Amino acid sequence: MTTPLIRIAAALLLGSDGRTLLVRKRGTRAFMQPGGKIEAHEQPVQALARELEEELGLQIDPAQARHLGVFSAPAANEPGFVVQAEVFLLRIDAPVLPAAEIEEVCWIDPAGDNDLVLAPLTGEVILPFYRATHLATC
Repeated sequence: MTTPLIRIAAALLLGSDGRTLLVRKRGTRAFMQPGGKIEAHEQPVQALARELEEELGLQIDPAQARHLGVFSAPAANEPGFVVQAEVFLLRIDAPVLPAAEIEEVCWIDPAGDNDLVLAPLTGEVILPFYRATHLATC
């Protein structure tokens, strides 16, 4: 039996100061990259643009999104599922505000330790990838 997949598009959003934005959905504890599920008719970068606008009021140019790869980890809020994420790097300097199902946003130093509860995809995959590949200096 195979583990059910949740396909998402997610962003490693970097601010002008090098910090990255994490979000926490209403009624959950874990912080994660912003993004969301890819609809059947969407390309991953289109799904990302839609989700960022819905969740954070952030309008992006999909051409500016740099595809980092496909990453998987146990889903933070759906036990028994694996999240498979198309992850994109975006640099932003626009303000963001939590909307839709997002309860809280937090800017963190992606190279440092923090006291937040992180989703497995964020804490075990994306942030270590970021640190190992030195994307901050790209």
